[in-house]
Amino acid sequence: MVAREVLPVEALDAWAAAEGVKAQAARITERLSAPRPTLAGLSLSRPALMGVLNVTPDSFYAGSRRLDAPRAIEEGLAMWEAGADILDIGGESTRPGADPVGEEEERRRVLPVVAALVGSGARVSIDSRHANVMEAALEAGAALVNDVTALSGDARSLDVVAAQVGAGAVLMHMRGDPRTMQKDPSYADVALDVYDYLEERVQACEAAGIGRERLVVDPGIGFGKTVAHNLRLLEQLALYQGLGTAVLLGASRKSFIGKLSRGEEPAARQPGSLAAVLAGAARGCQIFRVHDPAETRQALTVWEAVTEARA
Repeated sequence: MVAREVLPVEALDAWAAAEGVKAQAARITERLSAPRPTLAGLSLSRPALMGVLNVTPDSFYAGSRRLDAPRAIEEGLAMWEAGADILDIGGESTRPGADPVGEEEERRRVLPVVAALVGSGARVSIDSRHANVMEAALEAGAALVNDVTALSGDARSLDVVAAQVGAGAVLMHMRGDPRTMQKDPSYADVALDVYDYLEERVQACEAAGIGRERLVVDPGIGFGKTVAHNLRLLEQLALYQGLGTAVLLGASRKSFIGKLSRGEEPAARQPGSLAAVLAGAARGCQIFRVHDPAETRQALTVWEAVTEARA
């Protein structure tokens, strides 16, 4: 049995030879270095921004709560103009402790916003774990599905996404469900346990007819993780490039930022959010889910300029 460990790339060939897994190592190496193809019409040649647009009354960050469709549409368009590449529309909070929302209510919240923003020319993703909501949003023009259950929470989800040939999907890792996920989460090694889970979900998608070029993986910062778990995932983000998909980081304004700092509430966590984005960019992340696209784009633009100058 091959031992589970994280190796630097330069040690991979020697390890593969010793373990007799050269073909597996070659496949991982190719996936690590291959450019990611265009995803649902979005080029991943530079970091892409997914703007958070919650049509909910109870999201963890009060500044992102919108239950009025006209306001959500207006703010979504403002995010698009500010540099968001995708607008991620959700009608059910998945913050720790959140109660589920009925599908009809979720549809009522999100579908008018999806239709209006798509009609205005924006690229939209639907943040949902319910296949019927995904299907309706995709039919209304959404380009991606963003599912905290990695298309495992609803039996129809895989088929719904597979049927929309041009649509992409974000597969996120979550331990448990929003009501229970922060109750003493534990892992043997969070980076590798999350990798194994996401690898299994990618394989399930491929078996359903959803190719890796249509997939994004998200290690799920804050979803069933302690501060130490989140830091380990941030440190090892490059590991997930070995899955051969795009990688998304969603750390914006999350509680671990305040816990690492001075206990700041979500409204005061923008600087820490930007720091997490830059750490992710240094590790090759292709997509960042953020509340503040304009500020994030500025930070990334400076980081890219410095990185290119150094090269």
